[in-house]
Amino acid sequence: MGYGFPAAIGAQFGNPGSKVWAIVGDGGFQMTMCELATAALHKLPVKVLIINNHYLGMIRQWQELFYDNRLSGADLEGNPDFVKVAQAYGIKAWHLRRAGDVDRVIKSAMDYNDGPCLIEAEVVKEDNVFPMIPAGAPLANMLTGPPKQRLEKPSGST
Repeated sequence: MGYGFPAAIGAQFGNPGSKVWAIVGDGGFQMTMCELATAALHKLPVKVLIINNHYLGMIRQWQELFYDNRLSGADLEGNPDFVKVAQAYGIKAWHLRRAGDVDRVIKSAMDYNDGPCLIEAEVVKEDNVFPMIPAGAPLANMLTGPPKQRLEKPSGST
């Protein structure tokens, strides 16, 4: 968590003529959003897409699937307005809340090269991400979709 944005900054420094995107979750981005200053200071045309579901998404998914949806420490209801945070650094930014606006907003970000830019995409809070492999399980036990029966807690977990 938190590696994507700084890694994209490094990739942009190393490949100044390339389009570099950081696609990050809201929780991970909060761990390194101070690097907006680095991107702005160097006018790096790195693009940031924040998938904002107001949760630590994978933690919430694990708690749903393996712990009877007993959520603990996963809710990020107090997220900042990431667009305003970016704008405070002088960074171009957009809110993306409607599926019908995706193409227009992505095109605007792709066309913007005067420095960094950011898109905050609001998504469904409880969407899960598949495939996933339960902790300690072999690849053969990969979950490719929502399970049809209750899952046991991974061995060795609390």
